[in-house]
Amino acid sequence: KSNKMKINKFSIKLPRLTVHLAATLAICVTTFMSGASAFAWGPERQTFVGESPADYVTFNSMTNNAKVGDERNFVRIREAGTTGNYVNEMKLAPGKEYEVMTFYHNNAKDSLNASGKGVAKDTTLKIQMPSVVKVGERGKVSSTITASNAKPGSVWDEAFVTTDTDLALRYIPNSARVNSNGAVKDKILPDSVFTTGALLGYDELNGVLPGCAQYSGYVIFKIKTEAPNFTIKKQVSKKGENKWQDRIVAKLGEEVDFLITYQNTGDTKQTDVIIKDALPTGMKHVAGSVSLANSANPQGAASSDAIFTNGSNIGAYDPKGNAFIKLTAKVDDKLEKCGKNELTNHATAITKNGNKQAKAVVEVEVQCQPNECKPGIPAGDARCSDGCVPKEGEIVDANGNCAPVATSLPKTGPAEAILSFIGLMALVAAVVYWYRSRMDVKRVLAGVSSVEDNIDHTKIEVVSRSKNSHESGAQSKPKTKADK
Repeated sequence: KSNKMKINKFSIKLPRLTVHLAATLAICVTTFMSGASAFAWGPERQTFVGESPADYVTFNSMTNNAKVGDERNFVRIREAGTTGNYVNEMKLAPGKEYEVMTFYHNNAKDSLNASGKGVAKDTTLKIQMPSVVKVGERGKVSSTITASNAKPGSVWDEAFVTTDTDLALRYIPNSARVNSNGAVKDKILPDSVFTTGALLGYDELNGVLPGCAQYSGYVIFKIKTEAPNFTIKKQVSKKGENKWQDRIVAKLGEEVDFLITYQNTGDTKQTDVIIKDALPTGMKHVAGSVSLANSANPQGAASSDAIFTNGSNIGAYDPKGNAFIKLTAKVDDKLEKCGKNELTNHATAITKNGNKQAKAVVEVEVQCQPNECKPGIPAGDARCSDGCVPKEGEIVDANGNCAPVATSLPKTGPAEAILSFIGLMALVAAVVYWYRSRMDVKRVLAGVSSVEDNIDHTKIEVVSRSKNSHESGAQSKPKTKADK
């Protein structure tokens, strides 16, 4: 009987072990995936309430502040000029202003100030915000408060911004203003608050901040949203006629002029604008023909032929600013196709806010003899072939030949890392399962061999079937509270 009981225990222990390992794995994976991003504030720290302040210098750790609630949530935003609440996340619209509020409070007891134990030293505020927020992104505006004698040494919090159109965020100069009960009220923080940080204070902005709510305050700064945008246009004309069109007809060996027009149509300045021109096969640029006209050179000035290679940097342009690039190209004396040839010239404007392209077309009619497949090439000649016609899994390479599609490199992004982690945990679980199973089998078999003649093999067989039916999906009897 004792051996039967051991075998019965063995038959239910393994499922329990499996469930335990699965639960452990799930907990590990959940922690791995969410632990780093569980909070918008940090670090984790001891909290207090107003009725029982801290015995040391610590910032924004009270959970029942009458003004802001949980002080760990100390960065918030709202639209400027409104009386609405400051919130943790806001959708921005172009051409509007917004206020970002950062609350600060040394939570040390007031009674510690006289001895200096409760007075924060070198108290500094540092603010970070994105210069651009794109559609689909969640921009982060963060503030960090530090003090040389605080515990922890620094605390931080974040507010988030989204948008339905790409936006540039601009700090409104001299808008970072302090609100306090002390002499620093309405003081403006220097621009260093966005780089190395700026000192806070009470009597003056010297980093000295006593403990207690009466010495707390907040900083509000304003940002303006601007929507960057621009246009590019490509036109063509007979040489010297300045009759700009999207498409013209030209002859073999003829020269034509191209005009590229760039304009900043957004409400933010664009810097380092690059224009690149790609002439089609069958045309070549005329060396030294490129000129640039803009506000700095209204009559136009010679520009670099780099526009045909890496592109030409044409400078910076305020809203409504524009530039005109003119160049000359020549149609080849011979083309490779009978009939109408469409030579498409592409121009690209490359900016920090994205790239745009425009095109103009030159049509050239090429006469061929009735027995020619291409100009000067008789029908049936091997040169009549237009080259490779790619099959599935092939592409046409730069030389016009068929080539297999390159296989992609292994992905090693966040999703793959998580899957690898899960796979590793599953392997560990399997090893533990195997090891525990062998130990239990050894213990059971040791007991069985000592009293083999007394074992009821019918009962052993039944237990084995019960285990197999459980593994194949049969439901086991629910455990009662007594069973557990």
